[in-house]
Amino acid sequence: MADEELEEQIFGIISSVGTAKSSYIGAIQEAKQGNFDRANEMIDEGNKIFVEGHKIHASLIQKEMSTEGLKTSLILIHAEDQVMMADMFKTLSQEFVDLYKQIYAKK
Repeated sequence: MADEELEEQIFGIISSVGTAKSSYIGAIQEAKQGNFDRANEMIDEGNKIFVEGHKIHASLIQKEMSTEGLKTSLILIHAEDQVMMADMFKTLSQEFVDLYKQIYAKK
């Protein structure tokens, strides 16, 4: 794989999962305000965008395992970190929405 193509894919991962993470954070903020329908919409939007980045990520893992291999770089490590952070926010956003629902139900 050419360096330019690899960089393009890495930036695709960072862009997608970064946007997804922003959606998840937005969902938490919406839930905090009691806007649960919007919070759930934002989680769904984040999930769709996260899948795009995850597909690219999975293809790079497959290439890593093949005879092609991949050149490790700081930007690739950053992309890996962003995938993990977005995945963590994905889980946390749903937990926070559920928690805020419980809090609002007790008011």
